[in-house]
Amino acid sequence: MFDLLLSSTSQGLLWATIGIGLFITFRILNITDMTVEGSYPLGAAVSVSMIHAGLNPVVSILIAIFSGMIAGLVTGMLTTIGKIPSLLAGILTMTGLYSVNLLVMGNKANLSLLGYKTIFNSDLLRFIPQNFRALFIGILIVTVLIALMFWFLNTQLGQAFIATGDNPIMAESIGIDTRKMSILGLVISNAIVATGGAVIAQSDGYADVNKGIGTIVVALASIVIAEVIYNDQLTLGQRLITIVLGSIIYRIVILIVLSIGLDANLMKLISAVLLAAALIFPNIRKRSLIKK
Repeated sequence: MFDLLLSSTSQGLLWATIGIGLFITFRILNITDMTVEGSYPLGAAVSVSMIHAGLNPVVSILIAIFSGMIAGLVTGMLTTIGKIPSLLAGILTMTGLYSVNLLVMGNKANLSLLGYKTIFNSDLLRFIPQNFRALFIGILIVTVLIALMFWFLNTQLGQAFIATGDNPIMAESIGIDTRKMSILGLVISNAIVATGGAVIAQSDGYADVNKGIGTIVVALASIVIAEVIYNDQLTLGQRLITIVLGSIIYRIVILIVLSIGLDANLMKLISAVLLAAALIFPNIRKRSLIKK
C-alpha cells in the first residue's frame, strides 16, 4: 500500500505542472485554453523523439518547452490578431498539433523509451532509491516552477499580467497592452504544460499522440479541488502551492476508487465526475450559507 501511495504522490507532483500551467490562463487571465490538450502530448513527443535522436534528456525537455511556447504563441495570435474566440482558437491549435505530434514521432502513434536514458534513470540520481526518484524530481520541478512563478508575478510585468486578467478595460486605460499580455500568458502556460508532458513521458517511458485526451479535466481537477478545500482566502503564492496539493489529493482519490474494484477503463469518467462534483460543491455551500 505504501508503494501505491508513493506512486500516487509522485504522479500528483508531476501532474501539478499541468495544473499550474492551466491556472495561468484559466484563473489569472480568465481564458479557456484547449491548447493544453495538444501541447501536453507535444512536449512528450518532442522530448522522446529528441532522446531517440541521441540528445541529453534534460536538453530534450528544454526543446519541449520551446515547442510548447510556439503552440501557445499560435493560439495567442489566433485570439488577438485573428479575433477568434479563445476556446475555438485553442481547439484549432490542439487539432493541428495532433498531426504535428505524429510528424515529430516519425508518423508513429507511440514511441517507447525502453533502453534509453531518461532523467529518472540518470547516473546523477544513482544515490536515490529507484522508487523515490519520481518523488524527488517532482518536488524539485514544482519547487522551481512555483518559485519562478512567484517571482514573475511580483515583477512589474507580472502585475500588468494579473491586471489584464482582473479587468482588461481598466488595464488598457492605464496603458497596458492587453493583447501582448494575453499572448504572453498563453505562451507561458503552454510552455509549462509541455514541460509536464516531457517529464511525464520520461516517467511513463513512452509518448503517445492520444495522451492529451482528458488532460484539461485532470488539470482543472487539481485547481478546483484545491479551491474547494482551501476556499478563496489565499495569496497567489499559496494558491500555487495548493494546486500541487490538489493534484496529489486527486491522484489519491483515483487510487482509492480503483482499489475498491472499479474498472480502470472508467478513469476518464471518474475524472469527469470528480471535477463536476468539485465544481458543484462551492455553489451548494454558498446556497446553504445564504439560507442560514
